[in-house]
Amino acid sequence: MTVHSRMFNFLVIPLTVLGLTACSEPTASAVAQDNALEQAVQAESRQDTNKARDKFRNPQQTLAFFGIRPNMTVVEVSPGGGWYTEILAPYLKQDGLLYAAHFPADSSSGYYARSRQAFVERVTNDANFANIVVTEFAPFSETEIAPPGSADMVLTFRNLHNWYMNGGDEAVQNAFLQFYTALKPGGVLGVVDHRLPENRPDTDMASSGYMKENFAVAMAEAVGFELVERSEINSNPRDTADHPRGVWTLPPTLRLGDENRDTYSAIGESDRFTLKFVKPKTD
Repeated sequence: MTVHSRMFNFLVIPLTVLGLTACSEPTASAVAQDNALEQAVQAESRQDTNKARDKFRNPQQTLAFFGIRPNMTVVEVSPGGGWYTEILAPYLKQDGLLYAAHFPADSSSGYYARSRQAFVERVTNDANFANIVVTEFAPFSETEIAPPGSADMVLTFRNLHNWYMNGGDEAVQNAFLQFYTALKPGGVLGVVDHRLPENRPDTDMASSGYMKENFAVAMAEAVGFELVERSEINSNPRDTADHPRGVWTLPPTLRLGDENRDTYSAIGESDRFTLKFVKPKTD
């Protein structure tokens, strides 16, 4: 069959059939889900300092790319102070469930302990965080981030570099294995991190805070995940990823203080890869 004949056959398909193809209008349910996500991102309950970073973190586009829905069971890994939690908690509060896999309660690090305690206090006192289930995560921990096979989605934002700098390949692979265990067959893993150009030495990942995208893919695939799609939602072509204090040279940290501050502020936050993986439905 020629290209022209294939085109002809397509054109004579009844419109009722075409209505079931990509030409169809979004369903009422899909529109409602999009509206709910937009409302969560625009909510007045979010801190103004967090909202100010939306232009760099693109939360609505990122979560939509991962395919989040309000009735899902979602695990947010290492939520820190709750930047993404401010969106996820109210979005999932009514029909879904959010696990916040924070630092272990017995962390020896004072920073980890303080960060977890502040988050737990917010869960206790913030009505929007009320239904969150706080669990524990560390790359070499044996605790569960969620019951095995229970999660529809696991999300990790700018965490891989920390695991790698503290534990190398093994730490990253162990983390992915925990995510794989928590997910249902067909569940989604969403990963965002600072991107190191592929032509740079692997050793640059050791202290710069930047990770190679293909390294992240290889680590995820090694435990059984399948890469579904890559996105440039969080890319920043102005970021050369070769700064004197690594990624922390850029906003929001600006570790050099006033030194070349205008230059780094003009670059903005880091260039980031955004990866969507799936746990196969049959192993």
